[in-house]
Amino acid sequence: MADLRKILIDDIEVDVDPNLTILQACEQAGIEVPRFCYHERLSIAGNCRMCLVEVVGGPPKPTASCAMQIKDLRPGPNGEPTVVKTNSPMVKKAREGVMEFLLINHPLDCPICDQGGECDLQDQAIAYGVDFSRFREPKRANEDLNLGPLVETHMTRCISCTRCVRFTTEVAGINQMGQTGRGEDSEITSYLNTTLDSNLQGNIIDLCPVGALVSKPYAFTARPWELTKTETVDVMDAMGASIRVDTKGREVMRILPRNHDGVNEEWISDKTRFVWDGLRRQRLDTPYIREGGKLRKATWDEALAAAASAMKGRKVTGLVGDLAPVEAAFALKNLIEGMGGKVECRTDGARLPEGNRAGYAGTASIADIDVARAVVLVGTDPRNEAPVLNARIRKAWTKGATVTLIGRAVDLTYDYTHAGTGRDDLVAFASGDLSGLRDKAAIFVVGMGALTEADGAAVLAQVFRAAEAAGGKVLILHTAASRVGAMDIGAVTPGGMAAAIDGAEVIYNLGADEIDIAAGPVVIYQGSHGDRGAHRADIILPGAAWTEENGLFVNLEGRPQLAFRAGFAPGQAKENWAILRALSGAMGQPQPWDNLAALRRALVEAHPHLAAINTVPQNALTAPLTTEAPAHVAFRTAVRDFYLTNAVARASSLMGELSVIAAQRANRTLAAE
Repeated sequence: MADLRKILIDDIEVDVDPNLTILQACEQAGIEVPRFCYHERLSIAGNCRMCLVEVVGGPPKPTASCAMQIKDLRPGPNGEPTVVKTNSPMVKKAREGVMEFLLINHPLDCPICDQGGECDLQDQAIAYGVDFSRFREPKRANEDLNLGPLVETHMTRCISCTRCVRFTTEVAGINQMGQTGRGEDSEITSYLNTTLDSNLQGNIIDLCPVGALVSKPYAFTARPWELTKTETVDVMDAMGASIRVDTKGREVMRILPRNHDGVNEEWISDKTRFVWDGLRRQRLDTPYIREGGKLRKATWDEALAAAASAMKGRKVTGLVGDLAPVEAAFALKNLIEGMGGKVECRTDGARLPEGNRAGYAGTASIADIDVARAVVLVGTDPRNEAPVLNARIRKAWTKGATVTLIGRAVDLTYDYTHAGTGRDDLVAFASGDLSGLRDKAAIFVVGMGALTEADGAAVLAQVFRAAEAAGGKVLILHTAASRVGAMDIGAVTPGGMAAAIDGAEVIYNLGADEIDIAAGPVVIYQGSHGDRGAHRADIILPGAAWTEENGLFVNLEGRPQLAFRAGFAPGQAKENWAILRALSGAMGQPQPWDNLAALRRALVEAHPHLAAINTVPQNALTAPLTTEAPAHVAFRTAVRDFYLTNAVARASSLMGELSVIAAQRANRTLAAE
């Protein structure tokens, strides 16, 4: 780190890294500097000029603080610290002038603008602007863009900060937005009027400092002061992104990202952001019992009695679905194994080793990608399996990291070396000379597409072998939010899914909607949506979705995180752990807890590392033991349709529309010209 340099900002003396900009130094000193174009995770544009400050002894004009580094400032005549003023008369006059220019063509539609109450332009116009304008000329108007079903545009409001252009180009990795024209004719537009082809595009809604880009599904449904805001985590993939769920009454109105440098920075995928309409549709809100081949509504007492009767004295298997919190999985395991039954969470057939945490939670953290100078992808398409993780790999690539892909060739938004498509190519790579990677902090990312085949254990062993030879770490890219937590509590059966359901007379399905259960066993389904699991069920116990109960989730790097209840389940649906507690009572074997706090105490007592919320335990690079050799076939990817991966997403009409658009785009042919 460079030697610190002393500067004086508004009579506050601070020591800062000379590589920082004046704006960043002001933030360290706790001094607010207004800005529109500057964003700490995007490149510097320096085009809004709102962050002007005065550098004493410098040029006789204001300086753009976002684009001037501390090391470029001259000290005083006798070596005194540079003096910067952010509230001098020069700065005040300059900011008023900039704001006056920004508002020349801005339409006076704040009362009907969806950004009202959360608008940076509105806030800064009040704080730093003037209450009049000297311009009487007609205002300029721009045509609105069609960016797709997610982002609504009002381009007359645009102030050309170019945040959207820089995000789509630098983070999302698409080149469909840009700025054309000069002066009064300049405008932000899309290339040939195309819609955005990215599953991260919703982030430009948050980045836009005015009402030019707003959420199309959320538009005109609520104002920010009407919403109850709950900080929680995402379960649409296994990253566990930090999010905020905004509710109005009982309804979820929108989902926004929260900043978490170790996980999602401040981005979320479009599925995470817009899946909320799936929380309203196809919900299970009352128990059902199948009689005469048809489901009929039942009371809770009837349904619990029927489930208890079906389970007593029979071989029972419990299946843990992809969205189940750890507490529910723990309660299910306690109930089923107390009856001598089996429990399994690897419902997709993933060959993840029991008892070896490095084998299912990996040895790397997500943040390790930032410092990696070599990334090896095995049997995965991170752009569809975890878009925010893919953006993080892209960021490492932009800083010089090399990316190697062993698997199906796909568009990852960055360049990579394609080292083959199959297991033979992985064996050749692992057997080769990897000493050149030893000083590159290499990360090996292995996807579920490589681990759900019969030779998954052998593939995983090869990845660990390569990581050990390269002195690198392993990151296992799960697709199920509940998987690592369920593995942590031992919700597994030796031999995997096939061994778990073999000979089962009753299957207790805790939200596993991605599997087909053959005819024969009695199926008790506990979940939130009328999806595939409910269609096969003989008894349905309606549970809460993840936004409707407090729960613990462990993300793909092994970080325990708490999800908090933002609303209440519809109708007679109950929290998942409470249903299992009530069922155990109906069976005459009540579980030793009557509330969530007691359940969590028992959980932490059995698995102490789950108490370390928001920390990533260090797992030793212990290779899974197997003598098998991988099969001689190509890898496949785990996610075929990004927008329809779980019951909540399949219930969302918007996700269905996006799925159709993605399929049409994939099948579209280009005309030769």
